[in-house]
Amino acid sequence: MSNTAELRAAAKALHDSNPGEVVTRAATRFVEVPGLDGRVALVTLDNGHDHTKPSTFGPGGLLSLDAALDEAFAGNPVAVAVTGKPFVFAVGADLTGAAQIDDREQALTIGRTGHAVFRRLRESEVPTFAFVNGAAMGGGLEIALHCHYRTVAANAAAIALPECFLGLVPGWGGTQLLPNLIGPDAAVTVILENALNQNRMLKPAQAAKLGIFDEVLDSADYLEQSLLWAARVVRGEVTPARPEIDRGAAWDAALARGRAVVEGRTHGAAPGPLRALELLELARENDLDRGFAAEDEALADLLVSDELRAGLYSFNLVQKRAKRPVGAPDKALARPVTKVGVVGAGLMASQLALLFVRRLRVPVVLTDIDQARVDKGVGYVHAEIDKLLGKGRVSPDEANRLKALVTGSLDKAAFANADFVIEAVFEEMSVKQQVFAEVEQHVSPECVLATNTSSLSVTEMASKLRHPERVVGFHFFNPVAVLPLLEIVRGERTDDAALATAFAVGKQLKKSCVLVKDAPAFVVNRLLTRFLGEVISAVDEGTPFEVADKALEPLGLPMSPMVLLQLVGPAVALHVAETMHGAFPDRFGVSENMKRFVAAGKTAVWTWDEQGNQKVDPEVAELWQPGDRPLTAEQVRDRALEALAQEIRLMLDEGVVAEAQDIDLCMILGAGWPFWLGGITPYLDRAGVSEKVNGKRFLAPGVASVPA
Repeated sequence: MSNTAELRAAAKALHDSNPGEVVTRAATRFVEVPGLDGRVALVTLDNGHDHTKPSTFGPGGLLSLDAALDEAFAGNPVAVAVTGKPFVFAVGADLTGAAQIDDREQALTIGRTGHAVFRRLRESEVPTFAFVNGAAMGGGLEIALHCHYRTVAANAAAIALPECFLGLVPGWGGTQLLPNLIGPDAAVTVILENALNQNRMLKPAQAAKLGIFDEVLDSADYLEQSLLWAARVVRGEVTPARPEIDRGAAWDAALARGRAVVEGRTHGAAPGPLRALELLELARENDLDRGFAAEDEALADLLVSDELRAGLYSFNLVQKRAKRPVGAPDKALARPVTKVGVVGAGLMASQLALLFVRRLRVPVVLTDIDQARVDKGVGYVHAEIDKLLGKGRVSPDEANRLKALVTGSLDKAAFANADFVIEAVFEEMSVKQQVFAEVEQHVSPECVLATNTSSLSVTEMASKLRHPERVVGFHFFNPVAVLPLLEIVRGERTDDAALATAFAVGKQLKKSCVLVKDAPAFVVNRLLTRFLGEVISAVDEGTPFEVADKALEPLGLPMSPMVLLQLVGPAVALHVAETMHGAFPDRFGVSENMKRFVAAGKTAVWTWDEQGNQKVDPEVAELWQPGDRPLTAEQVRDRALEALAQEIRLMLDEGVVAEAQDIDLCMILGAGWPFWLGGITPYLDRAGVSEKVNGKRFLAPGVASVPA
């Protein structure tokens, strides 16, 4: 380790100040490999304190790896190799420990220690190898990049540099080594595009194709095969190819694409991706001393930023709270589900049928009002299964079994032995009540009746049934296969058994479930409707569409309000707005312009020409009748944020969800709001909006922000 004594002492002091660090231990053993005149030093990473958790690196873990490398090099090996415990290589920095750092010098110590330890592998006079036998993310992948050669197991779960997703940068060499290994454009894909695309992971074959790994090996005897491959490299029989890196026009083009990705995904609202762009520019020089020092400085700034704390808060919500839903009844009360009924065969119902059959592997029956609709719904599911077969995601036998499980019927008597029936019909209370009344004639009293309503009262929907206690809200988000949130709504008479069954089914569907009180529009749609309503109101008053639509860009939301309106569908948005106006007329308005917009059959405000230039649809401009009191972008933004703060406080006071954390979880998983916002309440707190509107914060200082 460079600056050995001073840096080791600083790292040890940092470790001692965090007694909760789960230290990843690095242990060295020497192995004989056939055909090699000498031994290979094999360093294995393993957080021996808890085998259920992946290996991460805090200061203690880095010091352990440093000591293991001392032992490895002292043994005069012919090669040094690093691997992980079974199925996990390493997944990067210790995020729990990172959340405890509130001093920039401590953050600098973390960056410098990681660089000092990892670069020993790069600067070794004997060949170094990474045998990536499982998930390798963040700092785990950076260890591998420091090695001279890399193999990967064919069944490794995930390969990624996810730091920008959390509001950080790859800070232990990733921004400097990766573009100089695989080229700047591929590095932009891994560091920026994948990270900002909901943290997309690479499969081993994809990572190898990019040039990150030299060899993909079967997993059954992966370690043995890796050692034999390393022996061939040491003997000079194998020389992995390294591409020539274009540091001119190709680097310029890659950076331009990276800037477009960052602008499109964050609108400059997240500091991490912007710093990553600066570091990728610096990597063009391939001066590692300068590049690593710049990574240290970036890491030090970002580790003590509010955006990172909000990102870590979001990460914990998704990884922990989402897996243990607050308020869910005892799972022992859940009843088995051996058959599912879906009322409706439109697009949403068909998506639900596909999800149920893929995850539950039980018979699924769709019904609708005529045979053509039924056939179309079943045909959709079968066609989607065929697409999965074509992509190799299911085998031919599995595809045939899944398709055989999905059938259609005009008669709801087909639900006779179903344990779970979900409706996805027109969003009208009387229609849904009639559907449930018809279904109740054919199913057992224990069969759960679920509604996918986005805004209607579950209690009222169940009120005319003989067994209202078995009705639950089961609100998915579109597209069903992509968005992970499932709002599970408890009506006034829903019993624990029905609710427990709903949560069990949601878990089988691999959704993140949040318990929601039966209140108008529940969580996500209520907040989006209030938010969108304020923006539309500003346009009604005379604010140009262009100004109102860009007003929220500083938040870095996944899409602008008018694009959101297009995605949701103006007719649906208007219907929800009318529902909310009926419940809370003082806060939710109904735009007369929106009524004309929907009546005219318009689906979007914007049109785009062949060059991609955006402008207001002339027909929309003609039918919209604005006032003469335009607002500035800042005024629109302030009004929208203050409305969100007010509505969230009211929802918490009403007990719609247990805590503000559930609001944030819903906005992250159901609306795609960014990690660096923390969903929404941390942003409202740090912007001072919460206290301005409500007189207090939603979260205690330090929960999703740097402690004062």
